[in-house]
Amino acid sequence: MKRTPFLPAMTMVAAAIALAACDRAPSPPAGSADSAATAPAAADSDAAINVADFARHVETLASDEFAGRAPGSIGEDKTTEYLEAEFKRLGLQPGNGDSYFQTVPMVETTASDATVIKLDVDGEERELEFAADMVIGTRSGEPRVQIEDSELVFVGYGVNAPELGWNDYAGVDVKGKTVVMFVNDPGFHAQDAELFEGQRMTYYGRWTYKFEEAARQGAAAALIIHDNAGASYGWDVVRNSWSGPQFELPAADDPQPRLPAEGWVTADAARSLLDDLGHDLDQLYTAANKPGFEAIPLDATLSLDLESTITEKSSQNVVALLPGTERPEETIVYLAHWDHLGSHEGEGGDAPAADSIYNGAIDNATGVAGILEIAEAFAAQEPAPERSVMFLAVTLEESGLLGSKYFVAQPTIDLDKTVAAINLDAMPVIGRSKDMTVIGLGNSELEDILSEVATGQGRTLVAEATPQDGFYFRSDHFNFAKAGVPALYAKGGEDLVEGGVEGGRQAQMDYRDNRYHQAGDEFDPGWNMEGVVQDLEALYAVGRELAGGDTWPNWYEGNAFRAARDEARADNISE
Repeated sequence: MKRTPFLPAMTMVAAAIALAACDRAPSPPAGSADSAATAPAAADSDAAINVADFARHVETLASDEFAGRAPGSIGEDKTTEYLEAEFKRLGLQPGNGDSYFQTVPMVETTASDATVIKLDVDGEERELEFAADMVIGTRSGEPRVQIEDSELVFVGYGVNAPELGWNDYAGVDVKGKTVVMFVNDPGFHAQDAELFEGQRMTYYGRWTYKFEEAARQGAAAALIIHDNAGASYGWDVVRNSWSGPQFELPAADDPQPRLPAEGWVTADAARSLLDDLGHDLDQLYTAANKPGFEAIPLDATLSLDLESTITEKSSQNVVALLPGTERPEETIVYLAHWDHLGSHEGEGGDAPAADSIYNGAIDNATGVAGILEIAEAFAAQEPAPERSVMFLAVTLEESGLLGSKYFVAQPTIDLDKTVAAINLDAMPVIGRSKDMTVIGLGNSELEDILSEVATGQGRTLVAEATPQDGFYFRSDHFNFAKAGVPALYAKGGEDLVEGGVEGGRQAQMDYRDNRYHQAGDEFDPGWNMEGVVQDLEALYAVGRELAGGDTWPNWYEGNAFRAARDEARADNISE
């Protein structure tokens, strides 16, 4: 069995450039993870998708023994061993040549938590403290980043969108300067449906885009002003996610421009600083939401001495394949991320000191359990699928979708002949619903197939309740989408059979506020898992139809990813 060249980290503080959730199972699974690798715990499992098998997978993956599944920790080894054993038990072939593993190279960067940002405000020095006022880091791979007297410039939302006639950087040179900006899109805070997509976040609203654009503009550093509504999560999530090791692909594997330093600042710290500079934060929100906004130089400079520990490491995607009987070169991909945030030492959030493991039961042991259940259904299917079906458990989702990014950059299948990608992430365990949520509803023809399936279940398709949160850009299907592969991300809706919309929404908000990227995301044997089984059956049915036919779903007209799909299909047809 391979061993990842990582630190064995029961003390790893999760890296997720996205967010963090802790989870500890109240009771250990039957048998250890090592025994699961040699004698699978699900040896008596049913080929049909069912609650018992699903729950067994989740409880195992979210147990304390798996230590929060941090990349590079003992938890990674136990997780990948478990997945390999399960795929072998199902009779699936290795998905990367003769191996079930794809090595994902990465750079681990751990910034000193003693880092401070020094600001010169009208000749007076003030400091922003790490975690309390700001978080900051580097993806440059440099162990020390020094910035001296970098001028601050407020650039609104930090968006440069020529096709929309919007450029927050117009008329200003930010080379060597520090840009300060809002999260989300123009139009969001003003609730203006005429700007961008109003309350629905576009890619320009994602913090990842903002840092990339700032780097393209030549900035020395960038700070995003946090607000709960615009980010869709609280400061504790940002703080937990940016504390401890942060992972990134090596620059050679990800040529996107990178800033020397990037981070977030709390709304309170930003408001105080802006007040001292003669600016009102609320008035800046108003100004930044108006077409023609012009960047505002701030009469302050930033200095920073950022020291980080840099280590080159690797993690593993786990890949299994069920070859098609007629057209094996054409593939449907089911994917879910196996990683979570490891363990903290009781600091941050509401986690008690005794509960240091971030087990990630819902996020995303449920998704991994889901693809295992769907894989078992396909393996037992008669007749066997005509097209190939791949099951891809990716790493480093919590660190910026890195495992799926690497797979798409170095695919083990022909992406031009990939029929569809179906993503499972944070599946709801709150009972049966009358609807099914499609994140990014209105994107692709995969929704036509899912709609028929849902109708057969007595359900309807609905858009996510909070399109402003930008969930479409926050899970692994997005890397497939950018490559042109139609990608579906769907799960149970909020209109519960028992409890209605109010009950469903309350349950989802409770998870978001009390468990999502917090210590409370733990396996609970009292979950109502009937609904998630229905969701898995629906997603399996979509893949079964595609795997048994010869259709090539596309993006809907007007979708930004359709051009890449059309080009790939044209090349295939011409061969």
